[in-house]
Amino acid sequence: MSPERQIFRFAKVASTMQEAAALAAQGSPHGTAVVADEQTAGVGRHRHSWHSEPASGLYVSIILRLPLAPDALPIITLALGVATAEAITETTGLVCDIRWPNDIMLGGRKSAGILVQLMDNAAIAGIGVNVNHTGFPPGLAGEATSLRIATNRSHDRENLLTCLLASVDNICDILTDGGRAAILKMFSDTSSYATGKRVQVDLGDRTIHGVTAGLNDSGFLLVRKPDSTIETIIAGGVRPA
Repeated sequence: MSPERQIFRFAKVASTMQEAAALAAQGSPHGTAVVADEQTAGVGRHRHSWHSEPASGLYVSIILRLPLAPDALPIITLALGVATAEAITETTGLVCDIRWPNDIMLGGRKSAGILVQLMDNAAIAGIGVNVNHTGFPPGLAGEATSLRIATNRSHDRENLLTCLLASVDNICDILTDGGRAAILKMFSDTSSYATGKRVQVDLGDRTIHGVTAGLNDSGFLLVRKPDSTIETIIAGGVRPA
């Protein structure tokens, strides 16, 4: 971890992303992180709430200032998914899957998620990891898991934070130096969803079925439908069929 990194810690906040966005607007540098023991209004993709049980998960948002084009948001999201999966593996020994674009999966259930929002001159990366949760509310119980449930032991959230920040630093260097192609390969090597996975995709107004056929250069998912046409998934809920 960079010795000069600023880490702002809170017992409770509405959202670490809100706090990080405010710091970014004030000029806080690349790598600045906001960590909370509890979020009262944590947010996931599509404005879904993020279950932030007190003192059980890792809830962190990181300010990223990268020399990338505005259309790099999907690639940044994929890169952070790889970084999060690597940090979990390093600290627990668990091998993660990544469900496109931003869900870290263990045993078919979600253990972590990433949300990236762009500001004028920064990206705010929100990462939530279910670490020591022993259970979940009824609406999430069938979908979510935690590192503790997966390993039957508790884990040091501070150690995970240290590994995660280092992993994010590394993946940002790879993205900056190696470009999109390097991240697309790393994601495809980590995710069973990238190619050859039979899926259904909820697009809001319709649901499609097909087999994943890789990622395009922007990081969007390609799905080959039963009529052999390819649909590009820009946003949608991807699930195994």
